Order: sequence, then structure tokens, then C-alpha cells
Amino acid sequence: MFGQVFTVFAGRMAAISRMQQGQARIKANAAAFARAEKQYGVPPEVIAAFWGLESDFGANMGSLPTLRSLVSLAYDCRRSKMFQDETIAALKIIDRGDLSPPEMIGSWAGELGQTQFLPTHYFNYAVDYDGDGHRNLLRSSADVVGSTANYIATGLKWRRGEPWLQEVRAPVNLQWDQADLTIQHPRSKWAAWA
Repeated sequence: MFGQVFTVFAGRMAAISRMQQGQARIKANAAAFARAEKQYGVPPEVIAAFWGLESDFGANMGSLPTLRSLVSLAYDCRRSKMFQDETIAALKIIDRGDLSPPEMIGSWAGELGQTQFLPTHYFNYAVDYDGDGHRNLLRSSADVVGSTANYIATGLKWRRGEPWLQEVRAPVNLQWDQADLTIQHPRSKWAAWA
């Protein structure tokens, strides 16, 4: 059985060096972070945390040809529809002129760029924040900052000042079919189970 306490996971993922690097990125890209916060309402620290956790600020973006990965996964019967849609989105990214096929190098599941967007997220949320006419989440820090803020605000429905996480303790006898991420229970139900 896999399990990890959030505080242990957070301590490992939020290492001091990663936090220092995040602070340095915020300072080095101050204009993009300020613009993103004003436009999308997402604080620089949240954007930098997302960026750091996803790829260590671009150090770990993957090494596999994205189109090959996506087509292989689209052929796999477990989630073929999802990866067919991701393949189409990758082709739309190429058609839009953001990346060429040889540039599309990413993870085994087809995620791209410094914030590891699936192609549908890349196509829908990537923005040209450096003004060069392309949305390049592989090499443009400004595009990474703006696109991440757009995804967090628009895709994940970020709302400034609202809690992003509230810890609940699952009862020992919680049915497995209630543990899916798509199932949402009100706090009152979790409190009653405690």
C-alpha cells in the first residue's frame, strides 16, 4: 500500500534549496510575476512553487519525443480517448506555431515545458508573455510565469484569499469508491466521519 503523510511529502518537496531558487526566480523575473499577479490574481510565491515542483524550474522537463509518447498512449486501451485528445492538442500547438515537432521533448506521458502542461493545457492556457509571438514554455521564463498564472487562475479556479487546501482525516472504514478525486464531500460530512 502506498501512503505518505502530507507534511513528510511537503518537507521533501519544499526543500530549502528549492525555496531559495524560487525566490531567485521571482527576483529575476519580477516584471513577469508582477504582471501575472495583477492580471490573474495569483501571487508570485504560488506560481514559483508550481514551477519548482513540476520541473525544478526547468531542470527536469523530460527527454522523450512528445508526439511518440502521446501516440503510444493513445493506442493503449486504458485511456486512449484522453491521449487521442492530447495528441490532437499537440498538433494544434505545432499548427499555431508555438513549437516544432523536434522541440516537443517532454515526459513519458506527454507533458511539456517547465510546468509540465499536458498539450490540452498548453494549448488552452499558454500565453505569450515575452511578446515574441510564440508561447514557449520550454525556454521563455516570462511565458512560463504568465501561462502558469493563467492555468492556476482559469483552469484550477484560483481565488485569492480562499484556502487552497483543508486537511481532513479519512475514517479507517472509508469505502474505496469514496476516495476518488472526482468525489467531493462537504466539510460537514468529513467532520461527521471523524
